[in-house]
Amino acid sequence: MGFQTEFNSVCKFKSEQELYELLEYGRGKMKKSGLRIFPTGQKVIAYTPDNTAVAIVKIVASIAEINFQGEEVTEVEMELVRKLTDEESRIQTALAFEMFFGEQTV
Repeated sequence: MGFQTEFNSVCKFKSEQELYELLEYGRGKMKKSGLRIFPTGQKVIAYTPDNTAVAIVKIVASIAEINFQGEEVTEVEMELVRKLTDEESRIQTALAFEMFFGEQTV
């Protein structure tokens, strides 16, 4: 058991449904496997499952626990600050591929 620190400006969704709820309702949460630390109170860039930057969100809560099935999970609650413009999304996506996600295939 150990905590994994998330980079403080990236919030990558693995579920389209979780991302949809955030963008549609302005608040949402995502569940991650493992015990992780997210920067509560900070604004971060949210990415789709295919690594496209879509929004700026504020992390409002990060809860790491071992559930009843014995799995280590972290739930992250967030608020939508705003969606990115097409140009902002393109630039942030390109930077994220260079810095975090690896080479981008076009």
